[in-house]
Amino acid sequence: MRGCRAVVAALLLAFGASGVKAGSEGRPHSFSPEGLAKVSDYIRNEIVTGKIPGAILLLQQHGKPVYYEKFGVRDAATEFSMSSDTIFRLYSMSKPITTVTAMMLVEEGKLALSDPVSKYIPAFADMKVAVEKRGEDGKLAMTTEPLKRPVTIEDLMRHTAGLPYGYYGGGLVNKAYADAGLFDNDPSNADLVARLTKLPLAEQPGTVWDYGHSTDVLGRIIEVITGKTLFAFEKERLLGPLGMNDTEFYVADKAKWPLIAEPMPKDRVISPVAEMRDIKQPLRWESGGGGMVGTIGDYARFSQMLLNGGSYGGRRYLKPETIALMASDHIGPETGVIRDQNFYPGPNSGFGLGFAVRTSVPPNTNWPLGEYRWDGVGGTFFFIDPADDLFGILMMQTPTQRGRIQQELKTLIYRAMGR
Repeated sequence: MRGCRAVVAALLLAFGASGVKAGSEGRPHSFSPEGLAKVSDYIRNEIVTGKIPGAILLLQQHGKPVYYEKFGVRDAATEFSMSSDTIFRLYSMSKPITTVTAMMLVEEGKLALSDPVSKYIPAFADMKVAVEKRGEDGKLAMTTEPLKRPVTIEDLMRHTAGLPYGYYGGGLVNKAYADAGLFDNDPSNADLVARLTKLPLAEQPGTVWDYGHSTDVLGRIIEVITGKTLFAFEKERLLGPLGMNDTEFYVADKAKWPLIAEPMPKDRVISPVAEMRDIKQPLRWESGGGGMVGTIGDYARFSQMLLNGGSYGGRRYLKPETIALMASDHIGPETGVIRDQNFYPGPNSGFGLGFAVRTSVPPNTNWPLGEYRWDGVGGTFFFIDPADDLFGILMMQTPTQRGRIQQELKTLIYRAMGR
């Protein structure tokens, strides 16, 4: 398996992360003004029809913006115009940031993908795996079985650790996570992980892609290794040097509170039991999987660093081969990993270390292989397209409309490129 991944990583390095571009004629695709006008019309229509208050879209190619437009307002209540310093809830777009930070420790030899999580969090050695069985009375009951192998750092990064988010209607183990009060009394990262280790895993490690708390545990491991809070270490090693000065876990500066983007008043529900959080309120919990907030300019610096193969502004954060490894599929057929019923990357993608990775071309498209991406439940999304030396970021706040808008907007963007 390691040899196969090395080959995949080398191919991606040669044709993607190293900066070699290949359009259909051996050169990158470029945008047409007419195509970009349709992109603008689409977003304006979403605002006019009351779906979203506003949005910002950035498309950056060859290191320069080819499209950067701000639409509507950041908050329907204040009617303040959307601006470059508007602050958005990133939610799961925090995951790539946390994973990049962890990969910096991997490069330094302080962490390894094959390490058992129990090396850093001993309680993981004693965790059990949930098994749901139907009794003679026809009712489901949950028992447990021992681990067949340890949970590894790679499992955390690719979501095969058996750590679901937990939701009602998803079986007994998911209900157990939902009922566990994981977030009661504003836990620290250490508190949250301690609570998680008292629950059974949903699956045997390395067997099922099951989206959940894996990156939160990874954030805690960063703290254990460095002796610093997750934010303090990220600020020191990644956020500060990149100039991501508005990326944090809540908006600490009261002067910036008017800059916070909000969804439409009736569009705040992110799950059956939760609404979008108030990011003005301080938290002890620094969720590596979903807690960050930030601006489009901040995330653009992060995205350009990825597209550059790990460097930005004359400083190297990761090696090109590390970026290529992260952007290769780690749950392909050779791994035996099953994709659960909520496989968010979709049928034409696998999952790497921190993001979805396009592995086949969707029907009726000419979208590029090797594109990697992720989004957030609050409405934001980004994608990195090495073949066209391009990245795109959409910032908006809309839990209910995000999936539809992302798909339709991506289609228009690639059409504008002639794909």
